Amino acid sequence: MDNKIVIALNAAWNLVNFRAGLIRALVAAGYEVVAVAPPDSYAPHLAKLGCRYIPLLMDNKGTHPGRDLLLFWRFLQLMRKEKPSIYLGYTVKPNIYGSLAAHLSGVPVINNIAGLGTVFIQEGWLTRLVRGLYRLALSRSVKVFFQNNEDRGLFVSGKLVSDTITGRLPGSGIDLGRFIPVPLPGKIPLRFLLIARMLWDKGVGEFVEAARILKKQGVDAEFCLLGFLDVQNLTAISRQQMDEWVEEGIIRYLGVSDNVAEEIASADCIVLPSYREGIPRTLLEAAAMARPIVTTDSVGCRDVVDDGVNGYLCKPRDAVDLADKISKVVALLHSERTAMGLRGREKMEREFDERIVIDKYLGAIEAILNCPESLPSGQS
Repeated sequence: MDNKIVIALNAAWNLVNFRAGLIRALVAAGYEVVAVAPPDSYAPHLAKLGCRYIPLLMDNKGTHPGRDLLLFWRFLQLMRKEKPSIYLGYTVKPNIYGSLAAHLSGVPVINNIAGLGTVFIQEGWLTRLVRGLYRLALSRSVKVFFQNNEDRGLFVSGKLVSDTITGRLPGSGIDLGRFIPVPLPGKIPLRFLLIARMLWDKGVGEFVEAARILKKQGVDAEFCLLGFLDVQNLTAISRQQMDEWVEEGIIRYLGVSDNVAEEIASADCIVLPSYREGIPRTLLEAAAMARPIVTTDSVGCRDVVDDGVNGYLCKPRDAVDLADKISKVVALLHSERTAMGLRGREKMEREFDERIVIDKYLGAIEAILNCPESLPSGQS
């Protein structure tokens, strides 16, 4: 092995937008980095990060045992061909099937549980299946990072992972040099923007209903949605539904953007009424750019906002309470919204700097490479 690191996620888009800083840092530290994900329009950008890209087909939406077995086989072939020093897994299927393949191939594994998603929000057979697969996949991992203490506690108490190998990261971290404070637009009407994949679990329905409530109350504000539509997810919002909302005149759908910072700069407040997150990256970006935030008092989301300090927390799945918190932002003076946003920037500098994430990964990787005798049996 020649200090080669394989990093796998469920989309090349995810690698480019959320892991670019880590990939660059690993390359700068002298590691050969191989990025693995299903191909999409963002895959060509990976070469600019200094890594090598290997496309790997993955059914992100389904739970078909045959397709998942095929995915495991693809990961196994990948491990045996590339012979990496370490495997970094993100998102559900790379964490499960990539880790299992790495374990069988004697490759040390570092996992990142970035959020438990739809399958953990509702109990059922699928949740029990995924928990069992996680327990098996993480059983021989060297390190398992979590983005919030609730998810970490859930995995430890459920005996899905040993507490001794867990660690906590401040989300994916935020590049404070790229996302910098920008003055609020200062225009009327105020713009409230939700940035996410268009899923019901992101609270998009509650956002639309809150906008409907506020418009009936005569609140002069603009409500916008930005993010992928018709995504591969059980709770995806259809294009027809979006068209109906737009036709009703409640919201504006802005589509997708390769320049999220520009969209954040044009907004007065970022809203994310999600049911559950790891640590939502869009809120880190918004806070770094000194934007007030309205989000739910739910796992992951509450980590980014100190209620009444850099934004407001509302009850999950409660459009009325969400509307109330948005109206509080509307009622603030421009100078008060500015001060609230700047307090968010200060919080990012204290707690969520991307360097914290990168340094923890470099430390974990160096520990594995320098102390192979401490690895689980068969991974030295």
